[in-house]
Amino acid sequence: MLWSLIKIIAFIAIVTALTYGGMQLMTVDGGATVEVAGQEFTLSTLEMVFALLALVVAVWLGLKLLALCVATFKFLNGDETAISRYFDRNRERKGYEALSEGMMALASGEGHLAMTKAARADKYLQQPQLTNLLTAQAAEMTGDRKTAEDTYKKLLQDDKTRFVGVRGIMKQKLADGDTDTAMKLAQKAFALKPKHEETQDVLLRLQADSADWAGARKTLGAKLKSGYLPRDVHKRRDAVLALSEAKDIHGDGKTIEAREAAIEANRLSPDLIPAAVMAARGYIADGNARYATRVLTKTWTAQPHPDLAAAFAEIAPDETPQERLKRFTTLTKTTPDHPEAKMLLAELNISAEDFPAAKRALGDLVTTDPTARSLTLMAAIERGEGADDTVVRGWLTKALTAPRGPQWICDNCQHIHTSWGATCDNCGSFDTLSWKRPPASDVAMPAGTEMLPMIVGQAPETALVLTDAVPEAEVTPEAPVDGPLEEPAK
Repeated sequence: MLWSLIKIIAFIAIVTALTYGGMQLMTVDGGATVEVAGQEFTLSTLEMVFALLALVVAVWLGLKLLALCVATFKFLNGDETAISRYFDRNRERKGYEALSEGMMALASGEGHLAMTKAARADKYLQQPQLTNLLTAQAAEMTGDRKTAEDTYKKLLQDDKTRFVGVRGIMKQKLADGDTDTAMKLAQKAFALKPKHEETQDVLLRLQADSADWAGARKTLGAKLKSGYLPRDVHKRRDAVLALSEAKDIHGDGKTIEAREAAIEANRLSPDLIPAAVMAARGYIADGNARYATRVLTKTWTAQPHPDLAAAFAEIAPDETPQERLKRFTTLTKTTPDHPEAKMLLAELNISAEDFPAAKRALGDLVTTDPTARSLTLMAAIERGEGADDTVVRGWLTKALTAPRGPQWICDNCQHIHTSWGATCDNCGSFDTLSWKRPPASDVAMPAGTEMLPMIVGQAPETALVLTDAVPEAEVTPEAPVDGPLEEPAK
């Protein structure tokens, strides 16, 4: 609307300027006399301007006529395409002008104008490989999906434009949610151009969503060869895919193949916690406790995690709590100041009914870094030491509103997962789950929550005072432990 108004104002301004200039020329004195073949012609100033313009037009027409005469002369001398080339040059010029104008219209968001210019360019150029793409993109911009799809199908008929057609239809199917068809089209596009980065990413995501882990590993290898993926990132993601493949194989009952795939995943990425757990359980099933201990200890050193401790316990499920406490020193001594190591030692001492040692192992964690788990452990310690029920309930009440500690969180959308997975259940991103603390929430708790400790019992401040009356349990490094932890004594 605004552009049309500007063009109208510009037209009126040009007409006004020409009128004003003509009137000024009519008032100018003087003129010119031209004698041709004995005839004299007297021209005023205004007439001289019109004569000059007519001369320019005549020269231009003369040049065009001369070019046509040259083309006709060449045709008469045996050049059968001379005249057609003469007219084709004019058509090409008009066609390329329309094509460039259509591309500019597409870039500026004028979809309907771009479609009009694309049709004009196709009329003059007769080169659909150039104009069909412009038509398809302009149709998508205007929301004409049918025209866009039909145009992409036309591109499939030419080897030079087949990839563009496949990619265009693939994007439409993805937008429609037809992932099965999109997968087939992505595989076709990948076969046509294996080094196309966007196609690799789309195919990898679709393969991961459909649990085609073997195909995803091949696509990931192609990204590495194409130089679009650093080698260390490739190793990490290949390990994630190998672990996912191992889980599926294990679900099918192929335990040996699953064990080998899990060990391969752990080899590729030793700090991948689920891979270490699955590989260790594979070694345990083979009776190889030494290798299981080595795998879990290495991963625990990089990132302590409860799943590693649970797998460590499975190495010797029949041992006594005191034996387990000694054997777990292999893990806890590598990260003595880590909260996970402190809580693990507290749990082991609770199982051994050594509650003072459990309190010393927990240290000041309940004040410096309180979580639901550490506060629950403190409640169990108080119960084991014979504290009043009000004191125990006070610690449990604090645990209700305390942070939950590290969890599996998507780095992309911050969605919290109950267990690790190759892809995020919320946003579908690949290999974005990390074991970390969730961001602090600004959501207010229900009114009255702060009164709970006073209602059910208050945790005493003296509960955190550590004494040296009870010596710490003597421990010696041994192999890792396995099996569920025992309940605290009632």
